[in-house]
Formats: sequence, structure tokens, C-alpha cells
Amino acid sequence: MVEDVAETVVGCVAGQEPEDGDARSPREVCWQGRGVALAPLDVDDAELVHVWRADPVAAHEVGMWPRSLSAVRERIERDRDEHDRDDFLVLLPDGTPIGHIALTDQDLVDGTAEIMLMLDPGHRGQGHGAAAVDALVDLAFGELPMHRVQAVTHTTNTAALGVLAKAGFVQEGVRRSACLHRGRRYDVSVLALLRDEWQALTRPRSWDLPVAGQ
Repeated sequence: MVEDVAETVVGCVAGQEPEDGDARSPREVCWQGRGVALAPLDVDDAELVHVWRADPVAAHEVGMWPRSLSAVRERIERDRDEHDRDDFLVLLPDGTPIGHIALTDQDLVDGTAEIMLMLDPGHRGQGHGAAAVDALVDLAFGELPMHRVQAVTHTTNTAALGVLAKAGFVQEGVRRSACLHRGRRYDVSVLALLRDEWQALTRPRSWDLPVAGQ
């Protein structure tokens, strides 16, 4: 579900040192995007994810059910052991984490997967969502044998639909009355990007972008 990868990922580089006295360890950046980078999500990131999930806009637009911090931590631990999904923090060039993005339900036989994205409320509407989606689909098609990457979101979630359209996703249809949230039924849009559509995009790929700090 979009709001606003495989273990074969190569080329990890040390993340930049946090600024302003932040004592957190540098993030291990595994993939670069346009103005963003992706780092593997870890259990220590549970508090960040918990705060982002609790945002009322995200809860409404995505239809999330609030979870306790311990439940979020347990979910991250469980997902980390799953072989059909990969979860990342979205980082700014200075190492600031601004979101969570994942490639889930990976089927390497059929070449299909689903993308989800959740951004920090203070960093929405600045192009970071589309940049993160671009980076992850480059990973899905450039390093993995994916043929189709899917995304789903409420038909009323215009911000997410705009991000996906900017990244080249095509709306394939609507699952009517597919989601119950706050006593209402919501229609859900189904969008996808196919490999040949990704290949036809004229934007630079992630591996053609300059590495931050170099």
C-alpha cells in the first residue's frame, strides 16, 4: 500500500555521519536514488516507523490500524526473516530518515512484486516519494528479475496516485469496496509498472546517478 529487495543487492557503501550531534550509527546505504538513498530497515528503526504509522493523514489515506511500538518492532523482526520482501529506510543526502519503502510479495518465478511507501509528514510534497519509488523500481528491474511491480492505494489518495503516475505506473483498474476503514467502504486503485514500460522511461537510472558525497 502506497501512502503520499532481494538479498542480492550489491555495492553497499557506508552512510554519511549524522549531523547535529546525532549519536545514531551511520546508516548502511545500499542503493542510491535521485536526492535520496535507501538503507536496510532494522529493528532499531521501530520507533521511527511507529511515529510515521501514527500520523492521522497516513492512517486515513492508507487505512492503517494503529499498532503499539512493541508490535511494530515484532513486525520488523518477523519481516526481516521473510525471503519475499525487502524493507528500506528512505534517507536524505545528510542521512536524515524520511520514510519507509518496501518491495513485498516478491515472486521470482513469475517476476512480480508489490511496492509500498510511507513518508514522514514533514517531507511530503517535495518530490522525495517519487524519487524513492524510482529508486526501488530500478532495483526491482535492474538487479532483480521482476517483470511487473504493483502498487495499490485508495482511489481518494490523490497524493499517492500522483507519485505513482510520476514514476510511470499505469492504473489498471479499481477493486470496488475493497477496504473497510472508519466505518466506510473504500475503493482501491490497482496500478503497475511493467519491465518494458520501465525500459522506455527516459530518466537516468539509479546506477547512472552521482553517489552522494563523492
